[in-house]
Amino acid sequence: MACGMPWILAIPPEAWATAGRLWAAALLDYGLGDPWGWPHPVRVMGWMITQYSRFALAAAASAPTQRRLGIILAVGMISGWGLGSWAFLVLLHWVNPVLGESVGVILLASCWAGRSLRQAATEVLRPLQAGDLAEARQALSRYVGRDTDGLESPEILRAVLETVCENGVDGVLAPLFYALLGAVIPGVGSVPLAMAYKAASTLDSMVGYREAPYTNLGWASARLEDGLTWLPCRLAVLTLGLIAGRPRVVWRIARRDGPADPSPNSGWSEAAYAAVLGVRLGGINAYRGLVKVKPYVGDDDVPITAGRVEQALRLTRKCFLIWLGTGSLVILGLHTRLQSYPGLPFLTGLY
Repeated sequence: MACGMPWILAIPPEAWATAGRLWAAALLDYGLGDPWGWPHPVRVMGWMITQYSRFALAAAASAPTQRRLGIILAVGMISGWGLGSWAFLVLLHWVNPVLGESVGVILLASCWAGRSLRQAATEVLRPLQAGDLAEARQALSRYVGRDTDGLESPEILRAVLETVCENGVDGVLAPLFYALLGAVIPGVGSVPLAMAYKAASTLDSMVGYREAPYTNLGWASARLEDGLTWLPCRLAVLTLGLIAGRPRVVWRIARRDGPADPSPNSGWSEAAYAAVLGVRLGGINAYRGLVKVKPYVGDDDVPITAGRVEQALRLTRKCFLIWLGTGSLVILGLHTRLQSYPGLPFLTGLY
C-alpha cells in the first residue's frame, strides 16, 4: 500500500458508506421489521399485481394471449420496481442527501423479512406450546396456503418449519444476495436489485401457480423467479452445510431430495435445512379440500419440535450474517483495489 498506509486506512469513504447502508438496513430489519399497518412496498406490489391480473384474466381467454400478458406483467413489475426505486432514490438524494440515504436504508430493510419470519413463527408456536390448537391453527392460516382446520400439533409444527425453511431463502437470503450484488455494480446500488427481486418473489407468490386461473398468466413470473433464486438457493445450501460442519452430507441430501419437488429451489432449501436439523419434511397437505402429497425431504432422525423451528430461524440468521460480513469485505476490498486504476469508475454502490 502506498506510503506504508495500513489497508484499513486506505479504504475510501464511499466503501464504508456502501457497507454501512447494508448493516444499517440489517439492524433496522432485526430491531423493527415491518410494523403492521405501516406502508410497505410489497403491499403496493400486491395491489398492482391484483389489478393487472383481474384485467388480464377478463380481457384474454386464450392461453397464448394470457402468456403474453403474463410476460408483460413479469418483466414490467421486475424492471419497473428496479428502475423506479433507483430513479426515486436518485431524486431524493438530489433534493436532500440525508433524506435519500435514510429512505434508501428503509427500503432496503423492507426487502428482508427476517424479523417478520420470526414473528410469524412465534405467533403459531406460542399458542401451540400453551395447548391452544384452535388459536395455533388460526395463526398458521395467515401464513400458509394449505388448509389448517383439523391439523394436529405435529402437522402444525411441520407447516411452520417448512415455511421458515422456504422463506429463509426467498424472503431473507436471496434479497440479501441481490443487495450485495447491486452494491458492487457501478452506479446501481443495493436497493434497485433487491427491490427487483422482491417484485419477482411477490409475483411468484401471487400468480406463479400451475393451477387455474394463473396457469398461463403466471407462467413467466414463476420461471423468472425460479431463475433468479437458483444461485442464491445453492449458495444457501453450501452455507448451511458449512455452518453445520457437514457440507458434503447436506449437499448430498439436498441433491438427493430437492429435485423431487416441482420447484427447482424450494425442495433444495427445505432439504438443506432438514439435513442440518435431522428432520423429515413433506407429506400430505390439503389446499381448499384438494389433497396433495409433497415429496419427502431429509431423514426422519428426530421429531419436529418448536426447538427445531427456532434452530432453523437461527440458521437463517447465521447465514445472513456470514453473507453480509463476507459481502462487506468484498465491497471494501473492491473499492480499495480500484484506487490503483484511476481510469476505472469507482464502485459507488449508490444506495
